[in-house]
Amino acid sequence: MKKQNIYRLTLCAIFIALATVLSMIKIYDPPLGGSVTLFSMLPIIMISSMYGLRWGLATSFVYALGQMFLSFGEVCSWGLSPVALVLTFALDYILAYFVLGFSGIFAKKGVVGICIGTVMVLVLRFLCHYTTGVFIFDIWLPDDWNNVWLYSLCYNGGYMLPEIIFTTVGAAILFKLPQIKKIMQK
Repeated sequence: MKKQNIYRLTLCAIFIALATVLSMIKIYDPPLGGSVTLFSMLPIIMISSMYGLRWGLATSFVYALGQMFLSFGEVCSWGLSPVALVLTFALDYILAYFVLGFSGIFAKKGVVGICIGTVMVLVLRFLCHYTTGVFIFDIWLPDDWNNVWLYSLCYNGGYMLPEIIFTTVGAAILFKLPQIKKIMQK
């Protein structure tokens, strides 16, 4: 059991590092935050799907902290009030990335369950960003938009929808590979 936990802990650390590097490879980077990355959330989703919620949530929490610290300087430079700054870090970073740990909730149902879990957590992540867009970043609403709810939906959906599609397709392909099936049984 101890040897198995060391193996899992090592794999979690490697996958957090991999997810962090992949988060820096941006396919699309809109001007006010968010991005479409090269499968950056897939390693965290893999841990949750392979080892369950406990490992998935612990891994996603560490990943969330890493994402927050990597963006700390940029977010602080936006001129937000202290309350808005705390809420941004809580919703756009800690909660938005922490929910990734729940992706393995349907993993026992195979690839279809993993894909459902992937879509579910990425929609939850979108809702975190959507909420901050409505209540915190309404100050950046362009003059030609008069509906902050619609603007947040369009802005955050503009990068999260491709991210959901890419990550789900990546998970479907990855979890069908025999090598991954072998790792999942460890």
